[in-house]
Amino acid sequence: MSLLVKNVRVVDPTQKLDGLSSLLILDGKVAALGAEAETDSRGADAEVLDGAGKLLVPGLIDLHVHFREPGQTAKESIGSGSQAAVAGGFTAVCAMANTQPVNDSVGVTELMISRARAANLCRYFPLGTVTKGMAGEELADYGNLMSAGCVAFSDDGKSIMNAAIMRRALKYTAWLEVPIVAHEEDTHLMGRGYMNEGETSARLGCIGIPAAAEEVMVARDIMLAESTGGHLHLAHLSTKGSLRLVREAKQNGIRVTCEVTPHHFALTDKELMKFDSDYKMNPPLRSQADLDAILEALADGTVDAIATDHAPHTWDDKECELPIAAFGIIGLETALPLTLDLLVNKQVISLSRAIELLSSGPARTFRLDQKGLGSLAVGNPADFTLVDLDARITVDRAFIQSKSFNTPFKGWTLPGKVLGTWVEGRRVWGA
Repeated sequence: MSLLVKNVRVVDPTQKLDGLSSLLILDGKVAALGAEAETDSRGADAEVLDGAGKLLVPGLIDLHVHFREPGQTAKESIGSGSQAAVAGGFTAVCAMANTQPVNDSVGVTELMISRARAANLCRYFPLGTVTKGMAGEELADYGNLMSAGCVAFSDDGKSIMNAAIMRRALKYTAWLEVPIVAHEEDTHLMGRGYMNEGETSARLGCIGIPAAAEEVMVARDIMLAESTGGHLHLAHLSTKGSLRLVREAKQNGIRVTCEVTPHHFALTDKELMKFDSDYKMNPPLRSQADLDAILEALADGTVDAIATDHAPHTWDDKECELPIAAFGIIGLETALPLTLDLLVNKQVISLSRAIELLSSGPARTFRLDQKGLGSLAVGNPADFTLVDLDARITVDRAFIQSKSFNTPFKGWTLPGKVLGTWVEGRRVWGA
């Protein structure tokens, strides 16, 4: 199986590439890149694809998705989630463990991987739980879960309030060389809150979640990471204070990485004036000052990855009163267009930095670069995405491939159409 992709603008941050080039793929791997790709005798019988100057980038990688299987396949399945991923240009996803039952056993891990293998679309890397049953009391069996295929550990959606448990988890995983992924939220400070605490919540008479609920946990766990040498990965950070703490921790050599979501750099809590539950997520949309801090952190290198926190819900979960509506939105299909529109086109970051945040940055963070992901270097798996930067997409039901349609970006028109997605040289999306 061989493919020659020519006349494409290749952007690969790992190789500092940005220019017209060609790519030769043999047996699912990158065999040649550049002028030699077209003259390599091994590609004499290759299928030829003329990219017509379109953008070709390493396959995108999402560190944070919820595919709801097992347990809640009315919202999403591994198959439908994988379809949404490749439609969005993602060739690999990391699936959170808060399924039903939770992924705290080898049996659940193997089930998830077998369903992903049957879908045969994107690469699928499950996360195991930090604690058994996500109860925050007893560590899960990390060694066996890793052997079954888990790449990190998280009780996502549930903060680990017991500092001794978190310290023990970081100490254990430091030896295993895998990250603990933390959803940072002091449950006492959060209380019954369901939106950001601030001027908007006060005007609406809604119960707010203070920024401090996230920040005090970030501060605690950074200190624990420093004392244990463990790798702490901070999920979906949303506040100015959290990002300041991460920036300082990195300057001090502490093993801390972090991600932010497109909805947190696209929207503020003022959207809740609409009382639309598609703007309800956790962590909540924050203030303009917090959004500006996220933009700064994306530009200065504090942030390691853009992750979607793709969280599908049924119509019933969302079409109810704001206080009782489910937290979360979908995001796989809109992540790249939002990044191009709000970050690249508005000159917050360069195109190369944007692709880094969506590919090589996530790969480094979860050590998927050791599998050759996130880079088009010769010898690596031929996972790549072809994008038309000039074409625009409209976020409607026909565009969204997920089972669910809980997105605040309904009706938005954005740049960046994914023309095709390839995994190991095999086209998994696009005509």
